[in-house]
Amino acid sequence: MDSLTIEDADPEERRPAGPLYVPVRLGSAGGHQLRFLRDEFGVRTAVGFTSQDRLNAVLGCDQRWIRLAEPALRALSAPLGVTRVTIDPLLAPPAPQSRGGQTPPLCARRALML
Repeated sequence: MDSLTIEDADPEERRPAGPLYVPVRLGSAGGHQLRFLRDEFGVRTAVGFTSQDRLNAVLGCDQRWIRLAEPALRALSAPLGVTRVTIDPLLAPPAPQSRGGQTPPLCARRALML
């Protein structure tokens, strides 16, 4: 049986290479929980970003994140009833500004250890 490579996939089926930057939040027990967003139709979706800069541009510098491959993100979100995964979403509220209307400084790179 032949194995397929990413180059063999249709353009619509291509997946990002490597782990994604996935936003998380602290849960009530102190552990990390996936952060879900809503798409333009109001449907909950898991999100992943191909770079930390893209995550910061959409969700801000203070957003916590972990690294997960897309299949792992799908496996963790499916039992919670979230079957859609959005990679590098563009439609999101702007990153919050600091008081006084100034743009916050560039983010320090920060990862959460599991």
